[in-house]
Amino acid sequence: MRVRFGDCTLDSDTREVSRGGKAVHLEPKAYRLLELLLAARPKALSKNELQDALWPKTYVSERSLARLVGVLRATLGDHAEEPSLIRTVHGFGYAFHGDVVSLGTAARPPASGFHCRVAWGSREFRLSEGQNLVGRDPDAAVWIDLASVSRRHARILVDNGAATIEDLGSHNGTYVRGERIVCATKLVNGDKIKVGAARLAFRRSRALGTTESEISTHSGGKTAR
Repeated sequence: MRVRFGDCTLDSDTREVSRGGKAVHLEPKAYRLLELLLAARPKALSKNELQDALWPKTYVSERSLARLVGVLRATLGDHAEEPSLIRTVHGFGYAFHGDVVSLGTAARPPASGFHCRVAWGSREFRLSEGQNLVGRDPDAAVWIDLASVSRRHARILVDNGAATIEDLGSHNGTYVRGERIVCATKLVNGDKIKVGAARLAFRRSRALGTTESEISTHSGGKTAR
């Protein structure tokens, strides 16, 4: 399961949770609570059901569950007074009631052993092999929620660890290395991309997370290594 809710994403394959594009830490039981509530949505789960799933064959007080819900809400930016994600069903239990978007299968490292990513400020988007939509569409792989960005602004094609970017007829254009592109353009590690008012950075790194050792530079429109 790989889903987005609010500005958060959960990937159950890698057991990762991110908020605003940055990884956040959840203690194991808080993570499991999130999985349970998401899987059952919009159904409310009773306190007994949650306690049995989180602490099987162990007696714990209701305060333990309430504390865990508080930890989860704080991590996700939710609030008990005006909840947007986790609803308290008074006298019964809890339910997840936020809007959830399925993101399909998580990106996998290509056979080349390289990952491709796009950074926008503190957010980082991991690119999958194949087509990755860039735009204001909430389902875009690189979701840029700015009015100056078209819903389907550009696409990045990743093929065996190599990437090219193409504008999709956007109103404000797509720029790579300061020049507006008119056809598919190869991306190299460190490239600066501009879509609307958003300034992005393309990153290509080895699967273990070490940045590509040969940082590309540009001279006379050619890539020097």
